[in-house]
Amino acid sequence: MLRITGKTDVERRVVINTIGPVWEGNQVWLILGGGAIFAAWPMLYAISFSGFYLAMFAVLVCLIIRPVAFKFRSKQASTAWRNTWDWLLTLSGWGAALVFGVAMGNVLLGVPFRLSDDMRIFWDGSFFDLFTPFALLCGLVSLTMLLMHGAAWLVFKTEGAVQARATRWGVMAAVLTTVLYVVAGLWLAKLSGFVLTEAMSTTGPSNPMLKSAAVGEGAWLANYAKQPLLWIVPAIGVCMPLLAALGMKLRREWLGLMSSGLAIAGIVLSVGVSMFPFILPSTVNPQFSLMVWDASSSHLTLFIMLVCAVIFMPIILAYTSWVFHIMRGKVQEKEIEGGKTHAY
Repeated sequence: MLRITGKTDVERRVVINTIGPVWEGNQVWLILGGGAIFAAWPMLYAISFSGFYLAMFAVLVCLIIRPVAFKFRSKQASTAWRNTWDWLLTLSGWGAALVFGVAMGNVLLGVPFRLSDDMRIFWDGSFFDLFTPFALLCGLVSLTMLLMHGAAWLVFKTEGAVQARATRWGVMAAVLTTVLYVVAGLWLAKLSGFVLTEAMSTTGPSNPMLKSAAVGEGAWLANYAKQPLLWIVPAIGVCMPLLAALGMKLRREWLGLMSSGLAIAGIVLSVGVSMFPFILPSTVNPQFSLMVWDASSSHLTLFIMLVCAVIFMPIILAYTSWVFHIMRGKVQEKEIEGGKTHAY
């Protein structure tokens, strides 16, 4: 949102300073997520990070450029210098958002990996095979969803011209999120999904070869048929962006921000609800697909993760809440121009 909401250098500094105290912590959550996957589902980590290697590398480049841009853009007063870093900051944000969505789209479609008898992993696809029409649509859902949330945050943290522009773009992004998400959902209903053909043990060894699975048209909607209450999750993904748009339009700042967050939760969780218990389907042979149970770590590893989460997550959340409390309020142009704050 930087280039379209900030038209002057001061306005762009306002935009950057709204997330100045928290962007580093936000990137650490991504690292923590990768580490959690490695610990909980090591085979999932091995296959996805190997098969999506170039895509992951693209995300890594974006996540390296972003902090460099945050730190470097105000080191010189040169207009060309700052514009260059502003563009890099903007494009790296767009790139990461798109790649995350494209990756999720490919997970729903299934990925071309196979396992040998001794559990060695083979990837039969290529980087450019990832950019299918459905995967690109999922990338656009991810992009508009995060644009919506960024706009809702700017409406919450800024005022004046920046807030007005964020409202206008945020409303459009929110409506577009709902439209694209509905289109993706209707498309998904027509796609082939994966389904277990016989019951499997949830406490057996972590070996994907021990189950029996098949491909079935519309199988990704089977969980909703079994548990109709689960339709609440995609309903949240459809309705909350519209409520976020209304909140931004009416300048109900808390409503816009919280609705946007709930919209992201609904959209992301709907993928998990549709796929459960599959976490990485194989298009080479459905039997090779990874599931929550047959690709997990040992009970001891999962128990240690549980203990660590119970102890450290409340501490991290308490600290993060404290940071947001201390840095509450609007970021104002006069504070940045006056040099009274240690601003970017």
